[in-house]
Amino acid sequence: MNAPLVKRLGRVDYAATVEAMRAFTEARDEHTPDEIWLCEHAPVYTQGVAGKAEHVLDAHGIPVVQTNRGGQVTYHGPGQVVAYPLIDLRRLGIFVKEYVFRLENAVLRTLERHGVTGHRVRGAPGIYVRLADPFGHARLSEDEQRSFAGLGKIAALGVKVSQHRTYHGVALNVAMDLSPFDGINPCGYAGLATVDLAKIGVSTDWDSAARMLGDHLAAQFAR
Repeated sequence: MNAPLVKRLGRVDYAATVEAMRAFTEARDEHTPDEIWLCEHAPVYTQGVAGKAEHVLDAHGIPVVQTNRGGQVTYHGPGQVVAYPLIDLRRLGIFVKEYVFRLENAVLRTLERHGVTGHRVRGAPGIYVRLADPFGHARLSEDEQRSFAGLGKIAALGVKVSQHRTYHGVALNVAMDLSPFDGINPCGYAGLATVDLAKIGVSTDWDSAARMLGDHLAAQFAR
């Protein structure tokens, strides 16, 4: 089995990392091994290609960076594990929908290792937890699916695919200052709560969470 190479970059500049991903993707060929980059960023809001300015309510001096991933506005900051899988989908034999499903699977399995039950919400990529019962196993109700009632978002997704090759990726909130999320409509949803592992009672550090998420991502994209 050939798994992607996992690289832990530590804290790196957001814009420089996006440029490095773009350059890697443009330069690679059918023989280039896949990679997964794990990092964290200084505080920054990032807007997707469809991002609307009105979803930034009050940036409080935090930079707002336009980027070429899908989705709306989100926040990156210290205490969040950001994973950037650089995957050749054609070589792996999957399409974008399956790729997103596997990204979410890696987050779900990471949460499971901590006893946390993550949930998908139809039409809203990312992973959510029940705020009142993050360790319970009941399925989401139709009302929860429609309104996000009682849910908090713990992982956000935003991807770019160029010539069947991916970059950008997924961000898992571990132990961070969540207040900057109050300055935006996270992922374009007004009033959507955002949580991290610490807030729901899970004690872990960035290194451990990054290692675990990286392992699960590598397993999802091994060939």
